[in-house]
Amino acid sequence: MTRMVATLLDPAGLAGLAQLLDAANLPSADLAGPGRLFFRFEADNLVGYGGVEGEGSDRLLRSIVVLADRRGHGLGRTLVVTLERQARDFGVQRLHLLTTTAAPFFRTLGYADSDRGAAPPAVAASREFTALCPASAVYLVKAL
Repeated sequence: MTRMVATLLDPAGLAGLAQLLDAANLPSADLAGPGRLFFRFEADNLVGYGGVEGEGSDRLLRSIVVLADRRGHGLGRTLVVTLERQARDFGVQRLHLLTTTAAPFFRTLGYADSDRGAAPPAVAASREFTALCPASAVYLVKAL
């Protein structure tokens, strides 16, 4: 597996993430909100970004994006595994996510389909759930 380095973004670093998310038609409106940790991932050079949102043992996996020219080489898988390790270090026991396009990818990483109505209250109350992702988005969960 490729060695991946995760660097926590400061507020100024969110612009690069927002630009990539916008280009991929992914939500970027709430990146600077409280309770969000976003990382820049590098393997020799920039691979992409991703983050977690919330507090406690259940959190949202957010804003996973890999640069177009870095796709197709297994780096997205490595990025998610690295982010899961970071989440475990923060005491996260379960990661939740919504996706309209990447459900098959996340299923191969052990995320399982779940009923959106069964999401923990803090996850269900997030902007991701209430406003940013359509009701048709697939809801997936993984126990770490």
